[in-house]
Amino acid sequence: MKKHNFSAGPSILPQEVLDKAAQAVLNYNNSGLSILEISHRSKDFVAIMEEARTLALELLGLEGKGYQALFLSGGASMEFVRVPYSLLKQNGKAAYLDTGTWAAGAIKQAEKFGETIVVASSKSDNYSYIPKEYSIPTDASYFHCTSNNTIFGTQMQDFPETDVPIVCDMSSDIFSREIDFSKFGIIYAGAQKNMGPAGTTLVVVKEELLGKTDRVTPDILDYSAHIAKDSMYNTPPVFAVYASMLTLQWVKANGGVAAMEKKNNEKAALLYNEIERNLLFKGVAKLEDRSKMNVTFILVNEAHKEQFDKMWKAANISGLNGHRSVGGYRASIYNAMSIESVQVLVDVMQEFEKTIQ
Repeated sequence: MKKHNFSAGPSILPQEVLDKAAQAVLNYNNSGLSILEISHRSKDFVAIMEEARTLALELLGLEGKGYQALFLSGGASMEFVRVPYSLLKQNGKAAYLDTGTWAAGAIKQAEKFGETIVVASSKSDNYSYIPKEYSIPTDASYFHCTSNNTIFGTQMQDFPETDVPIVCDMSSDIFSREIDFSKFGIIYAGAQKNMGPAGTTLVVVKEELLGKTDRVTPDILDYSAHIAKDSMYNTPPVFAVYASMLTLQWVKANGGVAAMEKKNNEKAALLYNEIERNLLFKGVAKLEDRSKMNVTFILVNEAHKEQFDKMWKAANISGLNGHRSVGGYRASIYNAMSIESVQVLVDVMQEFEKTIQ
């Protein structure tokens, strides 16, 4: 029996994607070869890469608007380095919003390239909210933010109005809600949270922003080099790109990003309403900044932890423990998570309430 997978990443994928990917591992497109064996230069994979890149731009509403989509290696952490290499001008400055562990990681790397200004931070309050009142220096080469903070369960509901190029790490909420994506200069997202298996990172870049830093950039870290080679400057992660393409096909076939957002709002409301109603639980993130992707909560009385853990595990639930750095619980309810699985968790929480009373 397949478990109700609330893991934050690598995370749940649509069953349809798993079925198609499993068949492709055995025999891709009746070629007599596994998807794990085909050449990345073959017609089959060139078509996969082209469709994946096209679908990414289409679903984000960025077709024909000067953007390129790339599927690269190294995870979102590699983009912590590629971004300043590509946008931070010599003797320039970069602006960052510090909203969690991964935002802090991006800041740490940018500091190695030049002046890095943290415009605001919620670290002193354990990243429980998204800072609202901050100014972005008008002479910054770019402004970097993280749209959804997986570990702490916060999400940016709005993005600043600025003439400075905005770079956004959307690893855990890409394709989950409608945004004016043309506001951004670069969007990047590790696939393993809401798009596919671990191994590839989607990068969407506005091409006109590149080539203006006067830096000597190694080709492997240069977005322009990857664009020139159609995202195959080096051997790409074939299977991860293929499974991501299948997921993007699934998103499109099921109504696109708008439909995903509607379902995600319903799932989040179901779970957050139970957290608010049930006196045995307490939400962690501030109400106005709660993530629709990663719902973080704690037990009011930790003495009940053993009993609650036993109950949700018995209900065939997996991946509910919070990140090791913060504890508690985290229910990741990405696009592929069904509302039926969320209801199973809510039912467990209600049954748990009855056993305590």
